[in-house]
Amino acid sequence: MLDRRHLLTGMTAAGLVVGAGARADVATYTADDFKRVRKFDAHVHINADPMVFGEQAVADNFELLTINVDYPDFPSLEAQAQVSGVLHKADPKRFQFATAFSMQGFGEAGWADKTIAHIEAAAKAGARGVKVWKNVGLIERDASGNLVMLDDVRFDPVIARIEALGLTFINHQGEPRNCWLPLEEMTTKNDRAYFSAHPDYYMYAHPEGPSYEHLMAVRDDFLDRHPKLNFMGAHMASLEWSVDALSSFLDRFPNATVETAARMAQLQHQSLRDHDKVRNFFLKYQDRILYGSDLTLNPDADAAGMRKEIHDVWLAHWRYLATADVQAVWDLDAEVKGLALPKSAIDKIFYGNALRVLGLA
Repeated sequence: MLDRRHLLTGMTAAGLVVGAGARADVATYTADDFKRVRKFDAHVHINADPMVFGEQAVADNFELLTINVDYPDFPSLEAQAQVSGVLHKADPKRFQFATAFSMQGFGEAGWADKTIAHIEAAAKAGARGVKVWKNVGLIERDASGNLVMLDDVRFDPVIARIEALGLTFINHQGEPRNCWLPLEEMTTKNDRAYFSAHPDYYMYAHPEGPSYEHLMAVRDDFLDRHPKLNFMGAHMASLEWSVDALSSFLDRFPNATVETAARMAQLQHQSLRDHDKVRNFFLKYQDRILYGSDLTLNPDADAAGMRKEIHDVWLAHWRYLATADVQAVWDLDAEVKGLALPKSAIDKIFYGNALRVLGLA
């Protein structure tokens, strides 16, 4: 989700403790391999000073997808597009971007045509995808006062054009399931902090709003109606709480992929309880999972501090997925052992899958 919860996860990377070794039957990477291996972060938000992310991406051997979002706490869509355009033109190999469209005027005559024209212009400029944020389903209302849902047929012309252009449709559907739970039942400190500070988005406090189950069903209905769409479920498709639910989702929708942005702690929460189950999930669906962080740079950020944060988060996530190291995770108040995925799986999750899904291969 689009907030600063990524700041709170994995930030104890400097205090890592080496745990049990990697499995003897597979070749795995180490922490020392981090900078050597090519990697792709498929979910960042660069809304200011491109050099901060640019310099750290070069230092840590990352390529990036910066995602524009129709989010009131971010700069305008025009300002976001300007930054992403500068990045892409300066280094089209390292920096990709996804566009987003405004919901202003949704349902009015001409909205679909205007939105399609916007997407076509972005694609011509190099956009690799289109992002739809949680405002669709939780915030936006039509002229009749009804919440606008993702499966609304008024989106169909826009979705058809996205599909025809070969763009990836990136969807942030709803919120993590923690959003519908009392604070004391949430599985991560980040979620407790975020929803305490953002009561408007805290659905447990708004029982008049849509249920978690309803929003997931809406998304699934949408995919049933658009089976050929290149669909990427942001934030583990908001099924971050259960690798079983994620497995069912990926089995049902063979064109769908998911990415890990801002949901690593929920995966770690599960691996604390059943390490092999989470590891086996990543092995089985290694072709369907992309690495993403949700790291965000806004105009008010401290540039020097942000560079350290970017590196620390990337390295902590690498250690969890690629090595068997044990690291202290603030978000869980626990020490978590890494999954030590094979090199072949890491190469897909951290790089190859992004190239394929975004049409860069």
